[in-house]
Amino acid sequence: MATRKLFFLPGDGIGPEAMAEVRKLVDVMNADHAAGFEIEEGLVGGIAYDTHGQSISETDMERAQAADAVLFGAVGGPKWDGVGYDVRPEAGLLRLRKDLELFANLRPAICYPALAGSSSLKRELVEGLDILIVRELTGGTYFGEPKEIRDLGNGQKRGIDTQVYDTYEIERISGVAFELARTRQNRVCSMEKRNVMKSGVLWNEVVTANHAAHYADVELSHMLADAGGMQLVRRPKQFDVIVTDNLFGDLLSDVAAMLTGSLGMLPSASLGAPDEKTGTRKALYEPVHGSAPDIAGKGIANPLAMIASFAMCLRYSFGMVAEAERLEAAIAATLDDGVMTADIVGEGGTAVGTGEMGDAVIARFRAA
Repeated sequence: MATRKLFFLPGDGIGPEAMAEVRKLVDVMNADHAAGFEIEEGLVGGIAYDTHGQSISETDMERAQAADAVLFGAVGGPKWDGVGYDVRPEAGLLRLRKDLELFANLRPAICYPALAGSSSLKRELVEGLDILIVRELTGGTYFGEPKEIRDLGNGQKRGIDTQVYDTYEIERISGVAFELARTRQNRVCSMEKRNVMKSGVLWNEVVTANHAAHYADVELSHMLADAGGMQLVRRPKQFDVIVTDNLFGDLLSDVAAMLTGSLGMLPSASLGAPDEKTGTRKALYEPVHGSAPDIAGKGIANPLAMIASFAMCLRYSFGMVAEAERLEAAIAATLDDGVMTADIVGEGGTAVGTGEMGDAVIARFRAA
């Protein structure tokens, strides 16, 4: 069995606690199934700043480049609020995305049956929910130039962020969405703001042309992004795959996250383009939740989003689809058993700590 190289970046806050549960799972897979995973671990975010004076070191960037997949925990916290903009904890994640060319961010919003009552929406609106948001990750407002604050004199300043997209960027992210839709319900909704933004006009034109040329078998619809946000909380199950830009994808995926009952349940994958020779992709997997410094070190953090991110890693980086499905089923079965962390526990459930939650999922995984 060839070695599968994982690079762990636990980060700050609850990141290390959640990542520890994935490490336990990897150890089980290596022991029970000779999976061949090899783990290296590095620093990112605030802890990297404290150690190196930067949000990720050059050595750890090299390790990330060499890995088959990167697993990322969480970064940031009040401790680092005063550090320079270029070395803030979040800069480490942005650099990973940019340097690894991870242009496609996949954020599933799945409502497990046991958590339908925990959603902020009525049960009938979210029960059985399964949406995939495909967000462009390396362009748009977050990376466009100029990006600066200009001093205009007389006590006035001007903040500038530039929304910019080229044709090829829109073609490749929409292509990912169409390909993934073919494995699901075969429907894509593209969201932008063509009514007020020229980048939205181009986005709409390119997605439409790409669909007609290569993906006419997939059902395509278009929606303004603000209307999309409204529809996500009005009738979320109308969507299958949503494709959108960096800024709107950031906002819409967090809206979708809250439909599921807890931000602590949402995994994500960030993928690069396939290598022309090997077909492999650079990839980073991370939970959508933040570092939650208020509960860090208390052993009560929900590790399920981190574990589900590893399931995405099995699927997209290693082609271990059966194992990914088995792990996802183990998460659902554990919740059905009423085993839940404090953030999601409901009537009839049992609140457990981070380690107990991880152990329960692993037990279900091994028993499957």
